[in-house]
Amino acid sequence: MRQPLALVFYESLLPGNQLLNRLQDLGYRVLTINELARLPELAVREKPLFVFVELNAQSEAACAAIRQVKTAGDTRHIPVFAWLAGTDRRLRDGAGRSAQAAGASVLSPGPGMLAQLPQLLDQALENG
Repeated sequence: MRQPLALVFYESLLPGNQLLNRLQDLGYRVLTINELARLPELAVREKPLFVFVELNAQSEAACAAIRQVKTAGDTRHIPVFAWLAGTDRRLRDGAGRSAQAAGASVLSPGPGMLAQLPQLLDQALENG
């Protein structure tokens, strides 16, 4: 049986690598995305169980990609987890609101979601 897939976009190496390792420890295959513009296409083609997106300097592009995933018929059911990078509070608050408006299922203020990841994944699957 194939392992379920998680698509992940990140730029901050430490939290991104920690997320990759945690997902793999939980039994997921992980496909990293280098270009946000490819996220909707990859979500359709690869049929992931989850999508993870870091919000950073490219937050507008990230939110556009989230919106495309959450509005397309083939992918709207996929839970999208977004987490905030950086320390500028105004940018973080704006990016968080934009990600929620775009359809992010879970928004985390940082990589702290790693501690609760199994519960968050279960909750996202239950809420469908």
